[in-house]
Amino acid sequence: MATFSSSTTTTTTTIILILFLIFSLLKPTITTAQSYTSSDCTGRRIHIRKLPTRFNLDLLTNCSSFFPLYHDFCPHLANHGLGQKTHNRSRSWYRTDPHLLELFFHRRLLEYPCLTPYPHQADAIFLPYYSSLDALRFLYGPDYNSSHIHGLDLYSFLQSDNPQIWERFNGHDHFLIMAGTAWDFSQPLPSKNEEEIERLWGTSFLMLPEFFNLSVLSLESRAWAWQEQAIPHPTSFHPSSLAFLDSWVLRVRRSKRSTLMMFAGGGGTSSTGNPNVRRSIREECGAFENETLNSSVADDIRFQKVCDIVDCSNGICEHDPIRYMKPMLQASFCLQPPGETPARRSTFDGIIAGCIPVFFEDQSAKSQFQWHLPPAEFAEFSVTIPKEEVVFNGLKVVDVLMGIPRAEVRRMREKLMELIPKVMYRKHGSSFRLRAKKDAFDIAIEGTLQRIKDRLKDVSDVA
Repeated sequence: MATFSSSTTTTTTTIILILFLIFSLLKPTITTAQSYTSSDCTGRRIHIRKLPTRFNLDLLTNCSSFFPLYHDFCPHLANHGLGQKTHNRSRSWYRTDPHLLELFFHRRLLEYPCLTPYPHQADAIFLPYYSSLDALRFLYGPDYNSSHIHGLDLYSFLQSDNPQIWERFNGHDHFLIMAGTAWDFSQPLPSKNEEEIERLWGTSFLMLPEFFNLSVLSLESRAWAWQEQAIPHPTSFHPSSLAFLDSWVLRVRRSKRSTLMMFAGGGGTSSTGNPNVRRSIREECGAFENETLNSSVADDIRFQKVCDIVDCSNGICEHDPIRYMKPMLQASFCLQPPGETPARRSTFDGIIAGCIPVFFEDQSAKSQFQWHLPPAEFAEFSVTIPKEEVVFNGLKVVDVLMGIPRAEVRRMREKLMELIPKVMYRKHGSSFRLRAKKDAFDIAIEGTLQRIKDRLKDVSDVA
C-alpha cells in the first residue's frame, strides 16, 4: 500500500510540475511581445515558432525515467530548468543540469523585449525544440538504430505547417539550442546502399541536409563549424538581482588564494594506455602531495598548497557545486585539460570563482566561445600551455605558473571578475538593474542576430 502511495505521489507531483511549466512558459509571451514595434527593436525582433508540445514540453513528462544516467531527473526541472537550490537559504545557487539549457533558455527568451507575433517581421525565428532531450530515445531507447532520422519529424512539421515561414529564407533565419556538444549530433549519415551500419555515439541531426542553413547554439562546436556556435556551459550561479551579483564578486575579490593550482574532474587515473595531459597533471600534483612547506615552491608565502585535485569521476560533482566551488575560490589557477571533448563546464565554474583558467589547447575555449570570450583578450585572463610540451617534453605546469609575476596575476583576476556577468546565466524574472548587465543569454542572442544578418546578406549577394 505504501509503495502505491509513493508512486502516486511522484506521478502527481510530476503532472503538477509540468502544468506549472506550461502555464509559466505561455504567460510571458503575452506581456513581452507588446514592445516589438519600438524603434529600439530594429534589427532585434525575434519570433518564437509555435511547435507541437511533442517537440518540447511533452519531452519533460517522462523525467522520472527518460534519462538512464539518473534514477529520477524530475527535481532538476525545478525553477524552469535551473534545478533545486543548493540549500534552502540559497538565493543564487542551484543544482543546474546542463541538459536543461534548452528549457531555461526558452524561459529566458519569453522575457525578451523584442518578441514579435509576426514571423514575416522577425529578424530571427527561434525553434523551441528540446533537441538533446529528444535525442535520448535515439541514444538509449528503442530508436537507437534510427539515430540518423533525428530531426526529420521537426523538418516535416516545418514543411507542413505554414511552410512559407521556413521557405522565406530557406531556414537561414532560424535558430535553436542544443544542450550538448555538436559532436553528439554529428554521426555520419548511412549511405543508400548500407542496409546495416555500425552505429556510433550520437545522432545525425547536424548532418541532415535539411538543416544545413539552421543556426545552432551548442555547448561545444566542431573545429569546422558552419551551423553551430558554442555558448557557455551553464554553471550553478544564477543571481536574480545586482546586489546578489555584486556580493558574489566581492567574495571572489576577497577570497584568500592559498592554493597555487587545482584541477576538478575525472580521468587520468590509469597508469596504462596512451599518455595524456590529465595523467600528467595528476602525476605532477601527486609529486607535491607529501612535500613540506620547506620546498622551493611550497615555501612561497603566497601558497600553503601547491596543487589540489577534486575528483569528479562518475559525475559526482554534476549537481553538487559546493564540492568544487570552495576549492576554486581558494586556488589561483584552475587547470582545464581536455577530456572526451576539448571544452569543459569547469572553465566557466572557474571563471565564476575568479580562478584563472589554464588551457592546454585552443579548441578548449579560444576557438569555441568567441562571442563571450574574445580571442584577442585571452592572454588578459588565461594561461595557455601546449599539452604536447607537458605530456612529451616534461614541461612542469608548476614552473610555468610560478613564473608569472604577482602583478600580472592580479590583473588577470580583475579581468576575470569583469567576465563573470558575461558567462553566467542570470535567473529569469531578475531585477531591472541586473538586466541592464548583459549575461551569457544576452550575448548569445546578440551574436545570433548578427550571425543571421550576415548569413542573409551573403545569401542575397550570391542571389
